[in-house]
Amino acid sequence: MKKLFLSISFMVGLSAALFAQKANVSQAASLTLQEKPDFKAAREAIKPAFNDEKTKNDPKTYFTAGMIGYTENDSYSKLMMLGKEVDQVKKGKAIMEAYDYFLKAYKLDQMPNDKGKVKPKFDKKIKENIKEFYTAQYNLVGYGAHLFDKKDYKGAFDAFSTFLEIPKLPMMNKELSVTDSTYRMIKYFSALAATNMQNHDKAIEMYKDLADDNYETKNVYQLLADEYRTIKDTVNYLATLEQGFKLFNDDPWFLQNIINHYIYSDKIEEASKYLDAAIAQAPTVAEYYYVKGNVDERLGNNDGARKAFEKALELQPKMASAYAGIGRIIFNQAVELLRAADSIRDNKLYNAEVQKANDIFKQSLPYMEKAVELDPKDTDFKQALKMLYYRLGDNANYEKISKELGE
Repeated sequence: MKKLFLSISFMVGLSAALFAQKANVSQAASLTLQEKPDFKAAREAIKPAFNDEKTKNDPKTYFTAGMIGYTENDSYSKLMMLGKEVDQVKKGKAIMEAYDYFLKAYKLDQMPNDKGKVKPKFDKKIKENIKEFYTAQYNLVGYGAHLFDKKDYKGAFDAFSTFLEIPKLPMMNKELSVTDSTYRMIKYFSALAATNMQNHDKAIEMYKDLADDNYETKNVYQLLADEYRTIKDTVNYLATLEQGFKLFNDDPWFLQNIINHYIYSDKIEEASKYLDAAIAQAPTVAEYYYVKGNVDERLGNNDGARKAFEKALELQPKMASAYAGIGRIIFNQAVELLRAADSIRDNKLYNAEVQKANDIFKQSLPYMEKAVELDPKDTDFKQALKMLYYRLGDNANYEKISKELGE
């Protein structure tokens, strides 16, 4: 009789504990769905059910937990529709929390019952709610955009990654597009977030994927090249630049970086050959001639450099840097004359050489002045012009430009 009493007591106690945890789930649901929801209390109410042996594997537990975040997000969305300000971070966190719980609930809901049969109860509602997180712009997209604007790139990346994951969930049965413009745009900003959080491997993976998608292709190749440069992968850096140049040979960015790569690798002649081939392919791109001018100048071919700068100006008359390039060539010719004059011991001959140099400095002046006129914000141009004014003894203009430079 005592054993029977103990068994009955045990069963009663077990049933009471089970009832208590199920009651917690029901209480959490009630707190969520009441006229004035208490989301904080609902979350506290359901916590014990996550650890109880009888409820921790019950899909209803996690579905109810997911509905707390879902309903909280929905309440924020309704306020937004009324034109009211809401806490975007709290709204977004509710979405992310609900999403995780819904996935857990869905997985448990697909498990066979005691009879070995799968009879899901929550799958349709879970799918519907997750779809809403994906399709409504004010949900995951809005949350990720808010975090990106606030420079919380890790948070933005997580929000965007969740968005990108949803169409690939088995429950969606390929009903959501992964090729439309919105999906590709979010993938692009997700890659940018990865770049900003210095997750270079993930950024490279995503930029390569975007290049295959033909989305913002030119920008993507530039960003991909920068990633390879950052991690010092020179082989892939150069290969990406060359592929980008092949696709966008009218944009000087790729060529200039290829040339710079060869120059910094002390392969100036290789840079010159690549540039000549590029000009032959696209002979009307002014920037190519400007770059050629710089390369020829570096090789000591001043005549070729000047001709290249002049050709750039013929194609693009307001290119300040080409005017500065010609001015610099002339200026340096004068400097070389002065250096040679230092070895002359005869004062008369020395003064004659100095005068020749000053005459050449004067020839440089209109080019440097034009460069500053076309691009008054470039301090390098102004510094060069200041040196010219000093060299030529033009004190008034020297003082004026010094003030402009804040000196």
